[in-house]
Amino acid sequence: MEFIYEAEFWVAVSFFIFIGVLVYLGIHKKVASALDARALRISKELEETLRLREEAEKLLADYRRKLGDVVTEVDNIIALAAKQAETLAEETRQSLKEHVERRIKLAEEKIARAEIEAVRELRNVAVDVAIAAAQNMIAAKLTPDRAKKLVSESTKALKTLLQ
Repeated sequence: MEFIYEAEFWVAVSFFIFIGVLVYLGIHKKVASALDARALRISKELEETLRLREEAEKLLADYRRKLGDVVTEVDNIIALAAKQAETLAEETRQSLKEHVERRIKLAEEKIARAEIEAVRELRNVAVDVAIAAAQNMIAAKLTPDRAKKLVSESTKALKTLLQ
């Protein structure tokens, strides 16, 4: 029995007593339940993390889809704006062409009126010159006897016309 005097023996005995006290007090159950609770908490955290990841992936897919929709909508808006700009440009060209045509027509009408007025004024001047020339000629060639004869012939012609 010499092993009783050895320190290793007493360390082993005290270790087994310590383990026995721990088993008697139910520490192993508490440690196991604490480990189980921690494992359950970690499992729940993992499930929550997976759920959050799936939710984030869904949100990311939704935002990517919305981005695609926005890009498509922007393309449509740009195409519509280009079409409207072309239509507006064509309308403006047509309106400008019509405006120029109206202005040309008005200018031509104004020129025609000016021509007519110039011809009228020229005729009036020609008539005035002809009347003045006739008066000068008549004054130079008409004698008082000849004037009486013309007046009497004219009144006779007028009487026959009025009857």
